[in-house]
Amino acid sequence: MSANQALRCPICRTLVTKDDEHFPFCNARCRLIDLGKWASGEYRISSPILDPEVLEGLDEASRRPRNEEDDDPEAS
Repeated sequence: MSANQALRCPICRTLVTKDDEHFPFCNARCRLIDLGKWASGEYRISSPILDPEVLEGLDEASRRPRNEEDDDPEAS
């Protein structure tokens, strides 16, 4: 990317060049908004589960009938 090319801030869509202090954001506020979205779980990176042991456990859990007791933390 040359100095005269620009991207858009992912939060407010303002044009930003790679030489800007807060690149790829336009300012500290947009940077913090983005960080907050990651911290709150609004953004997620999803990938397939490839571990056979984890898949087996998930399959068994999906076959088990749910009880109201499963949702009650005091029942354990």
